[in-house]
Amino acid sequence: MIATDCAARSHRRMALVTLLLGMTAALGGCALADKPQRADIYDFGPGDTFGQRTTNPLAAALAPLALAEVEANPALDSTAVVYRLAYDNVQQLRPYAQARWSMPPAQLVRQRLRSQLGLRRAVLNPGEGVAANTKAPGADLGMRLLRVELEEFSQVFESATRSTGLVRLRATLVLPAAAGERLLAQREFTLQRPAPSLDAAGGVRALTLATDAAVHELDQWLQQVASSVPN
Repeated sequence: MIATDCAARSHRRMALVTLLLGMTAALGGCALADKPQRADIYDFGPGDTFGQRTTNPLAAALAPLALAEVEANPALDSTAVVYRLAYDNVQQLRPYAQARWSMPPAQLVRQRLRSQLGLRRAVLNPGEGVAANTKAPGADLGMRLLRVELEEFSQVFESATRSTGLVRLRATLVLPAAAGERLLAQREFTLQRPAPSLDAAGGVRALTLATDAAVHELDQWLQQVASSVPN
């Protein structure tokens, strides 16, 4: 009888321990499930897309350029990574829940612009001066100012199995003067690149490639304008 009572008490203790362990595990699981998931943060990477980090020998032949802050569509004035469904209300911008840019796209685009354009000329902020002995053609007649507007910057799903990164920029080159800015040239750049995957990471990669392509074309355009438009 005594042995039976001891065995029963032992079984009850084991059952209680098992119950407590199960409750602890369940509560721990709830805590992990309730913990908010941290969003992935993206940027354009370290650059050097075109492999031209050394000074271009033609850089000294190009006049300095002032680069204004890049203006953006108000819908893009955030760090959200956004996409559109071309097959389901393409007018709607949809943000990824767990993906963010490290800064608003307009700032990322300006960084890329300054890095690429700086390979061939001095790139300054508006209002910054240059040395009086600057020998670049046209430097003594006033520095040209580049204004850029970011009109589109999204991952566009043409179907449930295919998407691209779409970037559209409007570039305006002006010559500041006492009487106001004189328009020298203006052009729109629209570039698309396929996304390698159907998620935020794929959209970021496609948008990075599309931005680099747009910046490259803009750089080539500026060189053509410099040779064809007098100050």
